[in-house]
Amino acid sequence: MLKTMAAGLAALIAMYLLGGMSARHEIFPWPQLSALKKMVGGEKPAAPSRYAFDAKERLIGDESKTLVTCPTQTDRTAVLLILGQSNAANDGGQRHRSDYGARVVNAFDKRCFIAASPLLGSTDTKGEYWTLLANQLIASGQYDSVILAPLAYSGSEVARWATGGDLNPVLVDTVKQLQDSGYRITSVLWVQGEKDLVIGTTAETYQEHFMSMVDTLRQHGVEAPVYISIASKCLEPSNGGFKEHIPDNAIVRAQLALSKNGHGIRAGVNTDVLLDTDDRYDDCHIGGTGAEKVSQAWLNLLSGDRRLETSR
Repeated sequence: MLKTMAAGLAALIAMYLLGGMSARHEIFPWPQLSALKKMVGGEKPAAPSRYAFDAKERLIGDESKTLVTCPTQTDRTAVLLILGQSNAANDGGQRHRSDYGARVVNAFDKRCFIAASPLLGSTDTKGEYWTLLANQLIASGQYDSVILAPLAYSGSEVARWATGGDLNPVLVDTVKQLQDSGYRITSVLWVQGEKDLVIGTTAETYQEHFMSMVDTLRQHGVEAPVYISIASKCLEPSNGGFKEHIPDNAIVRAQLALSKNGHGIRAGVNTDVLLDTDDRYDDCHIGGTGAEKVSQAWLNLLSGDRRLETSR
């Protein structure tokens, strides 16, 4: 009797261990049992969500959005094309919404929505600081309305934006949609570089791919200045980054060189230097205090250039 119980217990333990190993490593018989369960019981339906995404996980729908008539562009309208990776996308630690109703809009797919985080056109569903910047631009008295056109992909390297990259056609399509809506882009804001530092992109390669993207914009009628941020800092393996940051790196050198290269390229915000540890909620992405700093820095840049242009 004892021998039978011991044998049964040993068999149960062996089955438990085998099941755990099979599930963890996706080896027989776990995949086969999982497939059988789906055939018998069917796929579990996805939980309802207010959000909709495209195949590249870009946010393309949000049931909470307020559709409005797109504002007519005047010489007091800023049209901002926002490009880059997660720190240009909806990965911020604080959400914002328009303080001026339909004077600050999120342009997407030839339609306009009152701007509110998260913005349609970029990945993820957290916060962002572009709406805060738009509010500040109007409060400054230099603009009556601001059109935000975000196209930022979390984790994207610069090669994906260059000719031949998978995001280049999406960039072209976004530009055409804005143009078809009667908008002339006034500034292109680029916040990207963290991914390229991690994967070891050289300074020369980074510059080549970035200029390819700029060439794409110019070939499709975008004459606006392109502001390139100094952005290479994203720490911790949980974010796909390193434990420590080396300020003098290939990506920063490339970005600095590009900002002095002419071709309508100007220096953007240096988030590597501007943001303290507490300004990034997870050692990488921009939190509430960081959003205030970054939006103010962009305001100073854009307002300064605006004053120079109007004084000519």
